[in-house]
Amino acid sequence: MFLEDCKILENVEVAKNMYLMKLKGTKAIPETVSGQFFMLQCKNSGVFLRRPISIHYINKKESVLEFYYEVKGKGTKDLSAAKTGDYINIQGPLGNGFIKEGTGKKVLVIGGGMGIAPMKYLLEELNNLGSNITFIAGGRNRGALKILDNIDLKGIITHITTDDGSQGTHGRVDMKMRELLEKERYDLVYTCGPEKMMESVAKIATENNIKCFVSLEARMACGVKACVGCSIKTKDGMKKVCHDGPVFDSTIIVEMNPKEKTETCCGN
Repeated sequence: MFLEDCKILENVEVAKNMYLMKLKGTKAIPETVSGQFFMLQCKNSGVFLRRPISIHYINKKESVLEFYYEVKGKGTKDLSAAKTGDYINIQGPLGNGFIKEGTGKKVLVIGGGMGIAPMKYLLEELNNLGSNITFIAGGRNRGALKILDNIDLKGIITHITTDDGSQGTHGRVDMKMRELLEKERYDLVYTCGPEKMMESVAKIATENNIKCFVSLEARMACGVKACVGCSIKTKDGMKKVCHDGPVFDSTIIVEMNPKEKTETCCGN
């Protein structure tokens, strides 16, 4: 884990309240894998606690880190107001990323809404392993999927769904997943998105005897297991999303929604 001041190269609104931030970094880049996250803090921000944001992509050749985030509160609003040339402090990489199991696997990657954020880097890592990749990306509408323009999908079988039918198939990602599983067999499923979506994806994976990894989002104040704001219930006891996750084997999770909160939970 590193603390690093990074120069903002770009911070643009991709769609309504959804931003892509690119930072020039050095220390953390070699250590970062897909599914991990960083705690971000603007310089001179009035917000005391950092904000946990998953890594969207690492460009190792150009030493650039990318974060795709949604403005939900004061902390992320401060992030969105940061300008090119400003500096931001990052802490990370934190948590455990996606587990990749060998080469040549047939994998199904499913991202819903902001759950598409960690998939750009995952898709590249899986491509480098020679995986046969199918990607389902879903969102509320066409705007929620504009971030796909920032992802290299060459060679990846891609299916798009939207809740309002404005792009791709009208419907949800889990519906598309069931449709694909009627014709295809996959070795692994990776997913990130809204809780209900991931619960459904994990349930379908279990029904089809496919290992499934879920990447959870949770409120957290510290990012280093010092508070209990991100605790979840698992078959192995209470676990911290920040330290034990955010990526988990779906079969060990009893309840995704953290029930134990503290007054130090950061919100967004």
